[in-house]
Amino acid sequence: MEFNDSKTKECIARSFAGLCQDGARYQFIAKSAADEGFFYISNIMKKIASLKMAHAGVMYKIMLEESQKRRENVNIEAGYPFENQLLKTSLKDSADIEKYQSKNVYPHFAKIAADEGFKKISDIFLRISKVGEKTSDILSNLAEKFDSKSLYKSEKDLLWECGNCGYFEKGKTAWSNCPLCGYGQGYVKVPKKD
Repeated sequence: MEFNDSKTKECIARSFAGLCQDGARYQFIAKSAADEGFFYISNIMKKIASLKMAHAGVMYKIMLEESQKRRENVNIEAGYPFENQLLKTSLKDSADIEKYQSKNVYPHFAKIAADEGFKKISDIFLRISKVGEKTSDILSNLAEKFDSKSLYKSEKDLLWECGNCGYFEKGKTAWSNCPLCGYGQGYVKVPKKD
């Protein structure tokens, strides 16, 4: 099948647009997190935004290569989730969005590409899906800890690390201010699930 006549081309365009929008959304959440004093979470959101833009770059490159650099608009229609940017709700909302995309959207796009004979593109969609699953897990963990007010405390000893200077120590709670550099608790790296 010719790429320019395929549904795969539309999937690439939809993915590019959605990934760019997701990248912007994560930047907005990063700002909210920083405004609320959660600098480690802000850095995670910036990293996720960067990943989304890297994936968008992959889609853009595929579009240019496969369409032989033809200059034309690709008209797409797709929904986009608008969510409250408060950290309290956006972590869980974003985890749910990532899970939905990784379990439904990208596998669907992968199937379309495979059915149309674009195996390499299908594989790329599946790889993006895997990253989305991991991102969903990270965001779910943060949302759960944020909601239960256990970002910086645990039932058992965990390794807490300062995101500014790298100082670390084990304990059931993170420090209010880093004993080495004095940065606030919002810079402490939140350990994975207990």
